[in-house]
Amino acid sequence: MGWTEERVALLTKLWADGLSASQIAAELGGITRNAVIGKVHRLGLSGRAKSPSSAAPRPRKARSSGHMLRVQRPAIRGNTALAYEYEVEPEPDLVEIPAEQRKTLLQLNERTCHWPVGDPGSPDFFFCGGEAATDLPYCSFHSRVAYQPAADRRRAKPSFRG
Repeated sequence: MGWTEERVALLTKLWADGLSASQIAAELGGITRNAVIGKVHRLGLSGRAKSPSSAAPRPRKARSSGHMLRVQRPAIRGNTALAYEYEVEPEPDLVEIPAEQRKTLLQLNERTCHWPVGDPGSPDFFFCGGEAATDLPYCSFHSRVAYQPAADRRRAKPSFRG
């Protein structure tokens, strides 16, 4: 069903009277609430009459004192990844790995240490190649570096850098 001049006039009157889009759609018949909203927008209608229930402000309930206390929270917004200072963990002491122990990727097996040493893109990159600890991919030294107890890994609560 199209928008005739009579229907547009009725829409304009009902809109000015403060009826909702759903109520106007029901009054006009054969039209949806969204169609009413679209037509109102295209006509540029605004300034609706306030319904009696929304014209008068509602009285607020009185607050009981001490019932709810506001908790102060830090006003940190946005990306906070850089807002905290962390203690930098020291690098493990470098252990000199003998040249005859060093392995390439193709030389590794389940009994050799798979700890990478150096930049994988450089020609002098290698794996530790030492004797692997039982059921672990690393030698005993590199296992201590890789598998630290949870209590040692926990950092102190970071201080906010403001």
